[in-house]
Amino acid sequence: MSRTGVLALRLAGPLQSWGASSRFTRRTTESAPTKSGVVGLLAGAAGIERGDDMRLAPLAALRFGVRVDQAGTRVRDFHTAHHGVTGASMPLSERFYLADAVFVAALEGDHTLLTTLHNALRTPAYPPYLGRRSCPPTEPVGLGLYEDTRLEDVLTRVPWQASAWYRRRHPTPRSLTVLRETAPGESVTAADVLRDQPVSFDAAHRRHTLRTVANTTVPTPAPAGRSPRGTHDPFAALAALEDDSA
Repeated sequence: MSRTGVLALRLAGPLQSWGASSRFTRRTTESAPTKSGVVGLLAGAAGIERGDDMRLAPLAALRFGVRVDQAGTRVRDFHTAHHGVTGASMPLSERFYLADAVFVAALEGDHTLLTTLHNALRTPAYPPYLGRRSCPPTEPVGLGLYEDTRLEDVLTRVPWQASAWYRRRHPTPRSLTVLRETAPGESVTAADVLRDQPVSFDAAHRRHTLRTVANTTVPTPAPAGRSPRGTHDPFAALAALEDDSA
């Protein structure tokens, strides 16, 4: 019998955008990372090409959950573009993002596969991004790999990942929201259905199916200490200016 494990990720950046139903000129974002977006991040790190559905399938089969450590703010941007060949103006589009958000994502499944993905995040074949290529993470995405445990346990005990400036300005919440796939045979009172279960990332025929998502809460764990890897907060300079002007 193969071992199981959980891979934990920290998804934080100035901007994130996790679309599940975007069409044409209006590109929306969900309030938390989608399974399709996170699996795509891992597939890119592992060097899986968009049309390789066979290699994608084991990643899509992993059980997925996310904890909202810092909800962020929804912002809207307008985009203009011109056709690369004809130079004709393209329709004006509006795109939505989450600013200053921080999430802990977790994937549960075969430990060998998760080990491969964990290693791929350290030397990714393609750079990771938070839903869109214009949204890079602020620091390494991998938080840790846990063996013989459950997704629920990891999302409960991983330290609170909210930014230091956020913790200074906001009181510690009593609980954090968790959005996770239901376990086989599990019955939940609060659940939703999202069409973000990836089947194929092929640009010619991208396909997604529905999955059931349970909405729960966990007590807020102690905050994370300063990472020995060093951290990069792109808003630190602005915070210093704000403190000087106070």
